[in-house]
Amino acid sequence: MIGKTKISAAAAVIATIALGASAVPSQADSVELGLLECVVDGGTGFIFGSSKDLSCEYTPANATAPTEAYFGVINKFGLDIGVTGTTVIQWIVLAPTTDYEYQPGSLSGDYQGVSAEATAAAGAGVNLLVGGSDETFSLQPVSVQAQEGVNVAIGIAELQLRSIAD
Repeated sequence: MIGKTKISAAAAVIATIALGASAVPSQADSVELGLLECVVDGGTGFIFGSSKDLSCEYTPANATAPTEAYFGVINKFGLDIGVTGTTVIQWIVLAPTTDYEYQPGSLSGDYQGVSAEATAAAGAGVNLLVGGSDETFSLQPVSVQAQEGVNVAIGIAELQLRSIAD
């Protein structure tokens, strides 16, 4: 069982990364396109990383536009020890304010960034990612992800996201 000191230390790391979100473009520098919500399969971290499948739904900020389905995998490299159940992650999708016109399937692509999480029965994590079509999108956490299990992870995250329509 993970002790309170280890959980507190992991929570401090998560808070530090969350506060470091200023390295990712803020909403003042970008336009909000919508919300990407992903369900990540449970799995086991293998000390140096993990790889988990996910399915996502993108809901445009424009309420008249249809939602889109995506699938992919999230890979984490760094310290990742433990087991987690199914996790839900929500991101605000941001694009540069330059006259960017979103097209269906545009979120397909590869994203990179930082990740941190701590779980002891119930836990939380943060994933800040940039990428997609022509490296134009920023995925900023709407809320800290919710997950169950026993896990501590910190490192680099890579998200490979593909449209179901492709």
